[in-house]
Parts: sequence; C-alpha cells; structure tokens
Amino acid sequence: MKIDFANLGLAYQEHKENIDAAMSDVLNKSSFIMGPIVLELEDRLSNFVGVKHSISCASGTDALLLAMMAVDIQPGDEIITTPFTFIATAETIAFLKAKPVFVDIDEKTYNIDSSKIEEAITDRTKAIMPVSLFGQVSNMLEINKIAEKHNLIVIEDAAQSFGATYENKKSCNLSHIACTSFFPAKPLGCFGDGGAVFTNDDELAEKIKSLRLHGQTKRYHHKYIGMGGRLDALQAAVLNEKLKHYNVDVSRRNNVALKYSELLKNHTIIPFVEQDRTSVWAQYSIRVKNRSEIQESLKSLGIPTAVHYPVPLHLQECFNYLGGKQGDFPMAEKVSQEIMSLPMNPYLTEEEVEYISTNLIKLL
Repeated sequence: MKIDFANLGLAYQEHKENIDAAMSDVLNKSSFIMGPIVLELEDRLSNFVGVKHSISCASGTDALLLAMMAVDIQPGDEIITTPFTFIATAETIAFLKAKPVFVDIDEKTYNIDSSKIEEAITDRTKAIMPVSLFGQVSNMLEINKIAEKHNLIVIEDAAQSFGATYENKKSCNLSHIACTSFFPAKPLGCFGDGGAVFTNDDELAEKIKSLRLHGQTKRYHHKYIGMGGRLDALQAAVLNEKLKHYNVDVSRRNNVALKYSELLKNHTIIPFVEQDRTSVWAQYSIRVKNRSEIQESLKSLGIPTAVHYPVPLHLQECFNYLGGKQGDFPMAEKVSQEIMSLPMNPYLTEEEVEYISTNLIKLL
C-alpha cells in the first residue's frame, strides 16, 4: 500500500470543477491584485471565525510580521513564545530586531506552558505569542489573564489551528490579534502561499490593511513603513471554494484522528486534546523511541512520516546569539527527540489508517 501524507492532489480533484471555474473567473476579469474576490474571502473568513476584521496577506509569516508591526514592536522589545514550533514564530520576532523569549511547553499538549509565562516577563516584555500547535489552541484564558495583568498584547500564532475551538470560540478570535497560514499542507490550504490577520480592533485593522500595502493610506500617500504583503487573487479564489467545504474536511480529519487514537492508545503516547478544546489536526503526532529506525521501516512499507520539529528553536544556529543551551527547556528538548507525525488528511480511509497503525505497532 502507498500512503499519501497530505493528499493535496485529491484535495484539488474533489472540488476541481468549482476551483477551476473560480480561478478562470479571476483570469478572465484580469483583477489579479486585491479586488472583489479578496474582499469576498475576507468577509467569509470573518464570518467563519466570528471576528470583526480579517485581513488577508501573502503568507502566514507576513501575517506575523504585520501583527507585530501593527502594535509597534520595536528593536529590543521582548516577546514571550514557545521554543517548540516552526521557526517563523520566533524568526519574525528577530527579523524586527525584537527578542524572542522562550518558555517551555506543556507535556501533554506541546503548547506553551502558561504556568511558566509570568516568570519570564520583564520590563521589556511587550507581547505574548502562543502557538496553537498541531491544530489545538493554547490555554488562552490563562494567557489573556496574564497579559491583562501586565498590560501585554497577545498575538495567537494560529498557523495550524484555523477552525479549532476553545470554550466554543474559534481560534483566531481569542486574543488581541491572531495570524494564520494558508500554506497548501495546512488544514485550509491554498495553492501557494497565503495568510491572514484577525482582530476585533477597528484601528488595528485599518493599520494592518495599510501596512500590507507599503504603509499606504491612499494611492501614493504612505503613513507607515510597510511591506508588499497582499494575498494573490488567484489564491483567494481557491480559498473561497475550499472554505465552503472546510467544516466537512475538519470533521473528516477528526474521524481519522479518532481512528488512530483508538488503535494506538495502548501502544504509544498519542495526541492529547483538552476537554474544553477541539483540534483541526494539522498533524497527528505521536512520540516514539528509536524514531529514525521506525521511520525507515515505515517508509519501506509505503508509509511516509515527518518530524515536527527535530530541533527546538533555542538550539537553532540562527539563535545562538540568545545564548540558549541544552537543558534550558527540558520538555521541548525531550519531545523534539521523540515526536513523529503520521499521515493526516481528510481522505485517509479506515483501511489505510489500520494499515499504518498495525505496522507501526509491530515496530514499537
């Protein structure tokens, strides 16, 4: 059996006729930058999340930059975040010459350990950036309380959790600002790069819209130093069509995850989802010993795997200047040595999940 990890091809084929028609409409109208299709997507995103403002942009990375620029993050400012995530989270902080301040992760959810945040706050701290890892939101209630107490901004990095819920509210509507990614392999992915910023703050929304257009407030009049961060109209067309079916995709992902967990629960450490939350299962990540050997054996059986993430950010070479060392964040370091992601997409059949799980159990 040959398993597809993300099955992007089938994600296209299932809605090919409508996606092709939507993209063709953009081509025929030749409105490639901004325009009505982008505004339509932003309205749909706002309605889906339940937030006042959705500002689309060129990538999830740009979304993080725009959010921090909007709240005026300056060189030397500190932003508290997790060392166990994709590099864009901390990379964008460093790109603005601010300082990423890492806090270790929770052993069960792999999200930032909210009980450790307050001890990391200094007089230079300006924001907290929790990551909703693998599709599940962080402990936002506690994080928001800490932020309010210390007058800090909370920016949710929701690159992996669009559509997830926390106490019946959607990810991207749980903090001052949130950012997501529409990278093709994300639960809601376009056919290239794409992202969005979300906020209920009218002034911040207007500033973000300006920042993504080189700080422009009207044509050739620039209030801010900004960036060229607009979402391509063709990608907006794709997302408009895929968003119509997104709840079905999330339900399918959840069914795949439930099947995995049923089969694997007595054999390895499976993903843990808090009772007050739902996950959109950007990844289904387990923990194993002898990871490399297991990966090679599964590969020989046509089962792809991935590691999200093998090196915590405080040990990455690009962050050597922060002085991080082995042992600083023991839980992040431990998980990074054991984590392994199994194929996860809405199209995995029960037969495929059983094939993956049965062969994995033999290797554990």
